[in-house]
Amino acid sequence: MIRILAVLSLAAQAACGVDGEPIRPSMNTTVGVGSGGVSASTGATWVTGRTSVTVGTAL
Repeated sequence: MIRILAVLSLAAQAACGVDGEPIRPSMNTTVGVGSGGVSASTGATWVTGRTSVTVGTAL
């Protein structure tokens, strides 16, 4: 349990920028209308240096 709390506290410190500039995500949302109906998607991307992480979903 203590190891889990330690990892979570380190992640929180990294996220708030204690160890440097915080990483700001970029968000995107798309809504489309076509003959097949309405579609939507949303996502977030975090970029630091040459590494990027993208999380998203489509409806």
